[in-house]
Amino acid sequence: MKEIPITGFMVHSPDSNNDHSHILYLTSWDGRPLHKHNFSGVTSFNVGHEHRYAGTTEPAPTGVPHTHKYFTITSLDDGHKHEIRGVTGPAIPMTGGGHYHNFHGVTTVNGARPHSHKYSGRTSPSG
Repeated sequence: MKEIPITGFMVHSPDSNNDHSHILYLTSWDGRPLHKHNFSGVTSFNVGHEHRYAGTTEPAPTGVPHTHKYFTITSLDDGHKHEIRGVTGPAIPMTGGGHYHNFHGVTTVNGARPHSHKYSGRTSPSG
């Protein structure tokens, strides 16, 4: 089994239910720095309303083929919210360097009249 060098730091977790625990934050994977992307948008208009959303992807290594997981909660509209979660598409190179990812999906079902919304977009570019 090949060992993969990583770098990062650990922070004591105060949410440990009286157990001693830490949170590990990775900063590189196999010598490549990790990066994130911002994403935001507006859902489809369903049942008389839409929702706004914004978030940051989970980190992934720079300089290799990759995707990012993402998760966020929509704005409160028409008395309810929805969850948005998924995995971006692969990195799409940009002229002059950097890349972005496309994403799309369907929210969770919620509301007085149960329904979901479609969403799609592209992440912010990376350096």
